[in-house]
Order: sequence, then structure tokens, then C-alpha cells
Amino acid sequence: MIRGIFVLEDKIREVFVDMVVLKNPERSEYFSNLSIPSYMRDWLVMKFSDEDGIIDYDSVGRYIKRYIPGKEDFEQYKFQMVNGETVQFLARVRVTVDVKSGHTIFELPDFGGARGGAAGIVAYDVADKWKDTLLKESENWGILSLSWLMQGTEKNPKGTITMVNYKPFCPYSVDLDFYREARKNFDIHEWIDVIISAVDYNPDSYIDEHGEADETTKLFFLRRLLPFVEKRINLIELAPKGTGKSYVFEKISKRGWLISGGTVSRASLIYDNAKKMGGLLTRFDYVGFDEVQSITFDQPGQIQQAMKHYMEEGEIKGFDAMIRAHAGVIVLGNINAERFDVNKNMVEHISTVFGESATLDRFHGFIPGWRIPAFSTGMICKGWAINTEYFAEVMHSLREDISYAAIVNEMIVAPPKAYKRHMTAIKRMTTAFLKLLFPHVRSSDDISPDDFWKYCLKPAIEMRSDIYKQLCIIDPKEYTQADKLMPNLSCKGMEL
Repeated sequence: MIRGIFVLEDKIREVFVDMVVLKNPERSEYFSNLSIPSYMRDWLVMKFSDEDGIIDYDSVGRYIKRYIPGKEDFEQYKFQMVNGETVQFLARVRVTVDVKSGHTIFELPDFGGARGGAAGIVAYDVADKWKDTLLKESENWGILSLSWLMQGTEKNPKGTITMVNYKPFCPYSVDLDFYREARKNFDIHEWIDVIISAVDYNPDSYIDEHGEADETTKLFFLRRLLPFVEKRINLIELAPKGTGKSYVFEKISKRGWLISGGTVSRASLIYDNAKKMGGLLTRFDYVGFDEVQSITFDQPGQIQQAMKHYMEEGEIKGFDAMIRAHAGVIVLGNINAERFDVNKNMVEHISTVFGESATLDRFHGFIPGWRIPAFSTGMICKGWAINTEYFAEVMHSLREDISYAAIVNEMIVAPPKAYKRHMTAIKRMTTAFLKLLFPHVRSSDDISPDDFWKYCLKPAIEMRSDIYKQLCIIDPKEYTQADKLMPNLSCKGMEL
């Protein structure tokens, strides 16, 4: 343990050493104007900064121009390739095996994918070398080398874009044991601020009407991170515009996907029967629907039925396939101030797909976004903090650790016949809070009953209770029955 008095920034630098970066609003604006997400920004800052955090913007600009193209640049790349050049750049890539042709194929979703001509074949030696990386996860980031090569037969030649080299973009190796030990150097109040600064927010901006630090508001904000650390957490957040909910789900991690407007089909979201390929839910840690009122669902009845099954069972079904998936479902909606009341019907206008009681019951928790301050420039992190990309990868790795769920099961005291969906929701969110706030806990002896109740179990109960209140409003006959009531829960060892 580190002893002595440290300013929190100094402690973060001392404990996390190579995983910290100097953040400031001006720098964030620079990268935002270049459409560079946070997880990429912090890596570039670390790569081109000195030990005092001073960044060489000229070098950053040259690197971005050379290796991080925009969608509009891909036509020029195709021109270079068909004229004999090999192009190299950093991109998100999706790789699958085509059993009909025997080829390993790739597509670049940020450049239009196969429909936009941003697809091709992975050379066998590349696929063989990186198969554990490229085929293990549905999408990867890497530095690609692409060439235009002739395929097919002499009578029927066919030019194809071919991936002739690949280098994974994996700047950080996540050591959860190190991370757990690092957490022990901070008390819970400090750790909450560490997390908030890691995701680009300024913890000092969360103050009450008296100008004092407001930890309650900070904890409301951190509820947004639950799907980052635990599989298949389904949340609804309703809020006024400008609270930053889109930023958290879109910019913090490359492992989530946020749908903003447009039309959503069953094929794109769940399973494409024509391509025999899973949709977004099979490729990401969570899928969010931003301003869900503005999104149109193609054949909403079919999507609703498929979503109900997925949110309950974690299964994606096609005509001839079944895939297990682990993405959380996040619904984000804007509501007016007069409806900021969980005791009123707040879900009637969000979506026909998600507003029906049987679907709503499959959401684990509710976030009252109006309890989170409106986003302003003063809320942007300024100072030394954990690198966003590193922290996002830590959260992703924590999703695989099932030991926390065992601790939660041991510590929660519940009545024997509690409604299953209430208990599933509360346990899953409690597990997520434990991972997020107390990652160093390895047994029930490592956390006090009071901390477990205050920071893990109680907020999970609150989030599920808000969903239950909405269920009772829209379907009172079903959800006011005795077997559907919220259970009276406590935790082992807590004095009542």
C-alpha cells in the first residue's frame, strides 16, 4: 500500500505508471474534430507525448494522415491497389470463413463493408498466423496491408483485394491481477473519481447546490458502465438532451455499438439468414439504441419476439442456426421535464418494440438520466488519469470473470420464492457494481456488509424497482400479483 498524503492525480501516476495520460479539454476537442474516439485518442497521446504530457501535434497529424484514413479515402486506396501499390492503414476489421469457397474473407465496416467494396480475401499465411486473433472475436482493430491480386482461373480471372499482412492494434496487455492490486491503493471515494476521470469526465464537476462534492450524482453516472463489465445487462435510460449518455456508449470503448436513427432490420441486429451471419448482438459487448424514438424497426413484431427471446435466454436464432451471444441491450431516450417521475408512465412513447410489458420485464435496470448533470465543458477531464483505452479493455476483461457472481450469490439474502426476473436482474447488476467499484474483492470476507449494501446491492435494487414501477403502471393486473412483487432483500452480516 502507498503511504503518505498524495494528491489523487499523483497517486494515479504512482500506481498505474505506464497506463496514465494527461487529459485536457483542448486536447479532447482537437481529437473530436478529427473524429478520433477516446480509446484511440489516448493511445495517440501516449505515443506522441513526453514524460510531462506535452504532445507533439505535428507528429500526431502526420500519423493520422498516414495510418487512420476517413471513409472518403478508400476510393483513393482502391486506385492505388489496382495500380500495383500495397496500402497500409489502421482500421476495424471483421473476418469470417466462407465454407463454400474455402476462403477466409474480411470486410471493413467503417468503409462501407462488402456492399461498399471494402472487403476481400485474407491471404492464407496471414489467416493462419493470426487465426486466434482474427477469428476469436467478431471484430478486431489492426494495421492492415492490402494489395490487389488476381484470383480465379485463367479463363475466368478475378481481381480481389487481399490482406497480405496484419498487425493487431493491441497497445495494452491487461493484467487483472495487477489491476486488482492497484485498486487496493485507493479508498472507495478516491476510486469513484479514478473511474470517472478514466472515462473522460471531471469528478470535481459533480457538486451539489451547496458547492460540495456530490458522490450520489457520481454513482448515478457510473450506472452507465454496468454493461461494460458484466455480460447481458439490459438497461433503459431516459433523460433530457445533453447529459452525455451517447458519448459514454459510443466513444469510450470500441467493443460497443450505438445505433443512432435510421431503420433497423432483423438481419442487421439479430441474424442474417441469407448470409448465415449473426447481427450486431453477436459482435459487441452491448448494443445501444440512441434516441430510440427516432429509430424505425423493419418488421417490428418479428424483432420484438426475437429480442424477448434473446434478452431472456442469450440466444440468437436463425432459420438453421442458434448462436449464444453476450451483448447487453441499452435503450436511450429523451423525455421532457414534466415526465421526470418513475411513478408515472415514462415508457409509453419510447418504442413499440421495447414498451410492451413482457419486453420491458426483460430489462434489468432503469437509469434516471435527469439525476445526471447536463454535459458542459467544465465536465471534461483535466489532469492525469487512467488511459481510456486501457480502462475499457480492463472492463471488457472483467466480463469474463465469474468469481464475482459467486460472491454476490453468497452475500445476498433473499426469500425462497422471489420472482426470478427480479433476482436475475438484481444479482447481475450487483455483480457489475462489485466488479466496477471493488475489483480487488476475491471473497465475501474482503468487503464489509455495509459497503456491499451501499455501493452494490442497494443501487441494483433501486434500478430494478424503477423498472417494476413502470411494469405496474402499464400492466397492473399482471405485475401487482403476489408472485411478482419486489422481494425484500438484505446482505449477509449486515445489521438490520
